[in-house]
Amino acid sequence: MKNAPFRSDLLTIRPEWIDYNGHLNMAYYSVLMDQTADEAYPLFGFGPDYLKNTGCTTYVAEFHVCYVRELHEGDRVYGTIQMLDFDAKRFHMYQELWHEDGWLAATGEALTLHVDQSGPKVAPMPADVLANVGKMFEAHKSLPRPERAGRSIGIKRKG
Repeated sequence: MKNAPFRSDLLTIRPEWIDYNGHLNMAYYSVLMDQTADEAYPLFGFGPDYLKNTGCTTYVAEFHVCYVRELHEGDRVYGTIQMLDFDAKRFHMYQELWHEDGWLAATGEALTLHVDQSGPKVAPMPADVLANVGKMFEAHKSLPRPERAGRSIGIKRKG
């Protein structure tokens, strides 16, 4: 966990993801962030065989996206992940999508639960997985807290 924050490989915006406005449909920003998480998950011990071997998986309980700048067909981006907090049953991650030219396209913030599928119910992570989540947190805790983390949505009214 030397790299802080985690950085994904480059991902390319596909033609079928473009909406009638000519830019990336809002749903696919989340897809790109999910693909970034899929790259990071093996660092924790999650992966294709995790559910089969443990009967457990992860569910995203809450996810907030901020759309900062439009992406278009063929654009290449990478995602970053910063671990903000965790406990035995959940973790709080902040993500950013960066265009390969260096500008921020979107941010995302997730609260993810570790779930025992037999319930399903929220359950503690195995010790090795929890230790790996802790290692990422330790590598990231000295990073500045992202300005967009913890935002709420609403119409700001005067008076």
